[in-house]
Amino acid sequence: MFKAAAGFAACILALSAHAALFEDDEARRALLDLRQKVDSSQQRTAEDLRKASDDNVQLRRSLLDLSNQIEALRNEMATMRGQNEQLTRGVADMQRTQKDLTQGVDDRLRKFEPGKVTVDGKEFLADPAEKQEFEAALAILRKGDFAAAQSSFMTFMKHYPQTGYKASALFWLANAQYALRDYRYAIVNFRALVAADPSHMRAPEALLSVANCQLELKDAKSARKTLEDLAKTYPQSEAASVAKERLSKLK
Repeated sequence: MFKAAAGFAACILALSAHAALFEDDEARRALLDLRQKVDSSQQRTAEDLRKASDDNVQLRRSLLDLSNQIEALRNEMATMRGQNEQLTRGVADMQRTQKDLTQGVDDRLRKFEPGKVTVDGKEFLADPAEKQEFEAALAILRKGDFAAAQSSFMTFMKHYPQTGYKASALFWLANAQYALRDYRYAIVNFRALVAADPSHMRAPEALLSVANCQLELKDAKSARKTLEDLAKTYPQSEAASVAKERLSKLK
């Protein structure tokens, strides 16, 4: 009986040891599983971190690219703004240049366009060159260079046969010839003035000068006739008063 009890106790101990060994294996396997799960979790976390890091790097690159693009657009806009301002200045400069050129052309054309002039009470159109040539001839006469004045007035009338200055030019030409004692040609030109423009303010004076030329030529008869015509045709003129006085002396 003692042996049986001892054997039973040995069996119980063996079973307990086996049970303890079984429990250790289970715990070991559970620990291994847990470790594997932790490793796996850590691995996934590491992968997630790497992925997040990669994504963060990519995002930073994208943001940097976007920033560069924005900066490039700003530079491009600044360049375009500068070009626009330059273009605006260029257009303004061109407009000013065009205005200056137009003004210059107008000024040059104006030098050749006829303008209104008034000489001896008569208003008419004359080219700038025509006016200049007449005034130059008159200036020569006023200086007392009668020969040069005669030549200048004759040349003027050849250049401008239909000029509005004609009557005045004939009057001063005849005066130059009178001063040169070329009385016959003076008479011709004084009478040409009266024939061309009987209403001219210098027509009475021209007839009086004709009479003076005739007297210088010792032609008293013709002078008397001229003075009579003057007094009759232009009775209200100052020249008519002088003519009447001379007529009284001729008698």
